[in-house]
Amino acid sequence: MSDVRAVGIGVRLGVEGVTPVSDPPLASAGPDAVVDEIRLEELIIEAQMALPFELPALANRCAAALGLDSALIYLADLQQRLLIPLGEALEPLPVDRSPAGWAYRTVSSRVVDAGDGVIVWMPLVDAGERLGVLAVGTAALDGVRMRRSRMLAHLFAMLITSKRTYSDWLVARTRTAVMGLPAEMLRAFLPPGTVGSRRCVSTAVLEPAYDVAGDAFDHSVVKDVLHTMILDSVGHDLTSGLTTLLAMAAARNARRGGGDLADVVGSVDQALARRLPDHFSTGVLCRLDARTGVLHWVNCGHPPPLLIRAERVLHGALDSPPQPPLGLVGHLAPEARQVHETTLEPGDRVLLYTDGVVEARDTDGAEFGLDQFTDFIIRSSAADERPAEVLRLLIHAILDHQRNHVRDDAAILLFEWRPQNR
Repeated sequence: MSDVRAVGIGVRLGVEGVTPVSDPPLASAGPDAVVDEIRLEELIIEAQMALPFELPALANRCAAALGLDSALIYLADLQQRLLIPLGEALEPLPVDRSPAGWAYRTVSSRVVDAGDGVIVWMPLVDAGERLGVLAVGTAALDGVRMRRSRMLAHLFAMLITSKRTYSDWLVARTRTAVMGLPAEMLRAFLPPGTVGSRRCVSTAVLEPAYDVAGDAFDHSVVKDVLHTMILDSVGHDLTSGLTTLLAMAAARNARRGGGDLADVVGSVDQALARRLPDHFSTGVLCRLDARTGVLHWVNCGHPPPLLIRAERVLHGALDSPPQPPLGLVGHLAPEARQVHETTLEPGDRVLLYTDGVVEARDTDGAEFGLDQFTDFIIRSSAADERPAEVLRLLIHAILDHQRNHVRDDAAILLFEWRPQNR
């Protein structure tokens, strides 16, 4: 494919992509603007019943119904290095060195010349989570076709999200290696990598992707409240994974029962102490009121969260007196945990991480370190990277530092308060 170019009506070329301008009314686009609504309704009903492996063919039929030539679905692999086509005869595309990858990284559309037409690369995004991209082929591009391409991307993002919860085929397509049993068990319980609302967003990454055991993250939005948690259970085996899963289940159970942050931590303490008395987990649990910016947090034997404000780390801002790890109630832990409070400023970012992040060592034994860790976050944020892209780049830098020989689990969670987005 040749370089990007703006084609047709209603598209403005940006530095590295295209940004659609206001679309013309549907009636002004000529005869091809008329869509067979009955056929479109049939396809939407078919989409509800379609098996995941039928999605590639369905995408092409939906594209034809919208007056487009073709539509190809690519999903990001587990480590976000490749965009893997659902059509098994096609080759994966690199996230870092392709127009498709640019659309994925920036969550923006990109148009490329395809010789006999153009390809519009549309990001597939659901509730803030980047799933992959949709390649829409069309002989010509105008405002109507651009709008229809976006509609198609929205539709298939929802379809993929709904169907991958029960589809081994979709999950397997995004893997590039064999997964260990502890990792299989843990990943089945993880939430989406990114969640959020108009006022806040939380995103997380976890490595080693196929051999993780004790580290995990959790995040959930309940009305205007963002709940986040990061865990690091002792050990690196099936039992450490069970410890983490029990802690996550206890936290969710308490949250869904209406408990406050102290109740959630207490529930985790009790669950671990009663059911896995010889095991424990360090962790940080947070509760952010996205209306006011009030942040509550509890640190249970874990590295303190980092507060990033105006492109610098406010060292010590979220430090707190040490408390024992989760699960040691009755031994070292008090009956009631200390819950700490602060108020964030608009644009503040809070970073949670496990020790495998800063203690990652290269072949000479040099640690990645907290300074390099925070510097990377700040530089990426200053470059106006989205939080999910910041963490994607960061976890790859940590893996590269170790030459992919990961010695310990590494989990990172970053959440941002942005009340101006109402």
